[in-house]
Amino acid sequence: MNFSIDHKNPIPLHIQAEELLRRIIRSPQYAKGKLLPNEVELAKQLAISRTTLRLAINKLVYEGLLVRKKGVGTKVSSSIVSSKSVNWLSFSQEMAARKIPIKNFELKLSWVKPEETVANFFEIRANKKVLKMERLRGRPEGPFVYFVSYFHPRIGLTGKEDFQRPLYEIFEKDYLVTASLSKEEITARAADKFIAGKLDLMPGMPILCRKRYVFDQGERPIEYNLGFYRADSFVYTIESRR
Repeated sequence: MNFSIDHKNPIPLHIQAEELLRRIIRSPQYAKGKLLPNEVELAKQLAISRTTLRLAINKLVYEGLLVRKKGVGTKVSSSIVSSKSVNWLSFSQEMAARKIPIKNFELKLSWVKPEETVANFFEIRANKKVLKMERLRGRPEGPFVYFVSYFHPRIGLTGKEDFQRPLYEIFEKDYLVTASLSKEEITARAADKFIAGKLDLMPGMPILCRKRYVFDQGERPIEYNLGFYRADSFVYTIESRR
């Protein structure tokens, strides 16, 4: 495969190289794990410096789209899903943006009396029923995350919505509720028997637990979410600025 970029284009070379790499990532042969051309060869073919090329590669490694192994080379990430806390999206939106095919293995909806933690977060009475959604999701070949979400009654969800749509799209388009703030807690723990069964693990194996508190534009609580991830299938990246 021949690669090239336009040196007469005013777009910086490292940005062009990054876009080229994104196209390469989407091509079937590389998506299946074929190693990318080595940096020396690719930089020579593109007529750019290795430093410029590395800027592009490092960005995609950081995003979790590429994996670099010393002494082996760089290839498209095939099993690791990466999530960032900057410009957060719903799970469906984020996976779609990363071109990662997602399958819903289970979807269960129920009206329940909230646990004390949920009732306190929502600032509602403990006997006020809320909509609870449980979802087992992952790649077509197997699940890697089990979600449990509770929704504030203020939103107006009925439980009859099409939850194949992105969740926050439903909030915004159907109920004029915008999810604008997310506060999260992340812990490592051992999978209990229930979670292990959902994620096809042995009890006691490590998992990542993410607790997410979601607020609307007025910083009012709208969702309490728990996510339990297979430790071998998820990397959580936090970007901090000063």
